[in-house]
Amino acid sequence: MCSQAGIFVLNIEGFSRVLTIVQQGKQCLLETLTNHPKRIAGTLAVLLLGTGVTAFGVAPLAPDASDLPVRQIVEVVQALPGQAQVDTLLDHHFNLYRTEVTRSSDTAESLLRRLNIDDADAAAFLRVDGNARSLIIGRAGKTVTAETSDDQRLLKLSMRWATEDDTQFKRLVISRNGKAFSSRIESAPYSISTRMASGNIKSSLFAATDDANIPDAVATQMVNIFSGDIDFQRSLRKGDRFSVFYETLEADGEAIKTGKVVSTEFINNGKTFQAMWFNDAAQAASGNIIKASNKTSKGAYYSLDGQSLRKAYLASPVAFSRISSGFKMRFHPILNTWRNHLGVDYASPTGTPVRSIGDGVVDFAGVQNGFGNVIYINHKAGHTTVYAHLSRINVKRGERISQGQNIGAVGSTGWATGPHLHFEFRVNGHQQDPILLAQQSTSIPLSASSMPAFKQLAGTVRQQLQIASTIGQSRAE
Repeated sequence: MCSQAGIFVLNIEGFSRVLTIVQQGKQCLLETLTNHPKRIAGTLAVLLLGTGVTAFGVAPLAPDASDLPVRQIVEVVQALPGQAQVDTLLDHHFNLYRTEVTRSSDTAESLLRRLNIDDADAAAFLRVDGNARSLIIGRAGKTVTAETSDDQRLLKLSMRWATEDDTQFKRLVISRNGKAFSSRIESAPYSISTRMASGNIKSSLFAATDDANIPDAVATQMVNIFSGDIDFQRSLRKGDRFSVFYETLEADGEAIKTGKVVSTEFINNGKTFQAMWFNDAAQAASGNIIKASNKTSKGAYYSLDGQSLRKAYLASPVAFSRISSGFKMRFHPILNTWRNHLGVDYASPTGTPVRSIGDGVVDFAGVQNGFGNVIYINHKAGHTTVYAHLSRINVKRGERISQGQNIGAVGSTGWATGPHLHFEFRVNGHQQDPILLAQQSTSIPLSASSMPAFKQLAGTVRQQLQIASTIGQSRAE
């Protein structure tokens, strides 16, 4: 009976029969569930698993997405209000900064034009203000920094320059306040940084320092430091090497002046010379202090074993000059006769600075026969130095002079066929070879109390110079 309940044919005529079969099926199902519950549960589990597998297998048979109908929907998007943003951008202002270097041909208008400033009021102020005019007149090459608005109006302009003071620089500031301008000159301290450089001699020291981007002031200091041991006029050789650590004085982040040499090394003809700056408190207290960069300082240069490099006399009264005539017999260019040349001639352009080779007192400063403009300086022990054919004299009789001090300038006054310095060294009135006397002059030793601190610093300097020398040699190779 139960097996027949699952088979039927649905038609209108047999509808009543269907109802009868359904009633019988329900009765049969209830009896089966009651009598065989475990078998029924297992059968249902099999059916469910079969249905899942069947579903998994049928799913990929769904229609391809590309065959489905496509419907395009167009909607109008309402733009966000942007006028407020535009107004904000229009109301936003910013400042611009620019740096330029002054030229000898500059006017107020041309300088502002290069700074991209279109401001008639600023130009008018630069023309009439006393402080502001220093931007335009005088030496070219001054660095100027401008702050402007976005409509090219000048807001602030500044210029910095070095002075004789190695601790502070000057700053010109021009400011705008509404439609009016004002100017002021300020003083501010330098910030000091140390730089390293090295080079190799190919033709001359001056050319080598130029190739190494070393300032002339540093090269001059190197000459002064080693002038007692190296004749920079005649002893340099191709392949000589040097290294140097020197201070740079910065104003508002801009390097505007060179400070002192901190340490240096020079290898001349295979022989190594080293020097470092050291402040010997005991020597300073006794008055034995070096004159560095033409200024009195509380330090001095020493070799790394503690020997002072400051000798009584410098080897040359002119830095970076060529000896055109030495201490020897020569054919006189004016008298046309062979005569002893009792001095040394240094060929240099007119205006080249001339320095005293030692401490002393001016005995004569004026015009004298064939010497033209000449200066006589008396030193200790009957020593006298003579500086002739000068174009300018910067000292007067009786004035006390320090070693390295600028006393005049090279010229061609008196009996001279061209610009040069005639230099003599006299001992008790008799001319001697000045280069030889400079090399034989005595030096001031380091005090015993300062030696421990000196040795500690010298060890660090020795390592630094060794590194610098290795780098310089690698570059040359």
